[in-house]
Amino acid sequence: MKLTLRQMQIFLNVANLGHLTNVAKDMNLSQSAISMSIKELENILGRPVFDRINKKLVLNEVGRAFYKEIDPLFKKLSDIEYEFKNSENKGMIRVGASTTIVDYLMPSIICSYMSAYPDVKITLKEGNTKEITEMIKKGIIDVGFVEGFVSGSDIIKKTIGIDELLVITADKNLTKSYYIDELASKRWVLREEGSGTREIFLDYIKEKVDDLNIFFELGHTESIKSILMNRECLTCISKIAVESEISEGKLHKVDVKNFSCKRDFLMIYHKDKYHSSLFEKFLFFSRKLMVQMLENENSVTYKEK
Repeated sequence: MKLTLRQMQIFLNVANLGHLTNVAKDMNLSQSAISMSIKELENILGRPVFDRINKKLVLNEVGRAFYKEIDPLFKKLSDIEYEFKNSENKGMIRVGASTTIVDYLMPSIICSYMSAYPDVKITLKEGNTKEITEMIKKGIIDVGFVEGFVSGSDIIKKTIGIDELLVITADKNLTKSYYIDELASKRWVLREEGSGTREIFLDYIKEKVDDLNIFFELGHTESIKSILMNRECLTCISKIAVESEISEGKLHKVDVKNFSCKRDFLMIYHKDKYHSSLFEKFLFFSRKLMVQMLENENSVTYKEK
């Protein structure tokens, strides 16, 4: 085999960045070295893999096919190299989680894990479900914790627990029972597109509500709660996100008839992810602790003040 890992790495970086200048700077190499590596690779393959368009290298049909085959192999080899440089209980795990999980579940899990394994470093990235899924596909993170719909045959999904979504308001006048379509014309504030909370809720009500009056979209659950407390509006939000506000009487659960909107909390990782002992331990630890936390949350009965 004439291809080298270095040539594969340079090819992938050029494919992702396009400009030799950026790749050279990122890899601390000269532009001529990058250019020579690409030419050698094309000579080995016997065909060009890039089109030279407006001083930018763009993958052609051969390059796209080569990228599809090489990218997962290189990621797996990089994972193996990285993991074997670390001892069994020493290293770094890159974690991603959707907003609800980051705010209300992950801090306790990560603190508990790092207390048990002080030589392990955890990095945590936040995003909505769609963003976290994309990070997994691109190899930016090792494992993700999300809710909602996750697509892609290259993603392994493990159900951790079940979360309940509630219709919430600060308006004490909404005291009687409603059907969801009776509330559709009122002002709703929801999470942004790509949010698992939003997707699950809108999918759940789509056969009953033709047009929901969404007057505001926000990227964070805490921002939505702040809006609720200052305006007469509604939202649909995770039960774990409003426990304290409901118990304190700041927010109220709206009694919606025949409304039982639930979703799975998922642990996701790439099918080609190398499973080191360190990685397996984190999966087991985090899944066990999250299951316990969700079971405790589901046993809580809210009493309005």
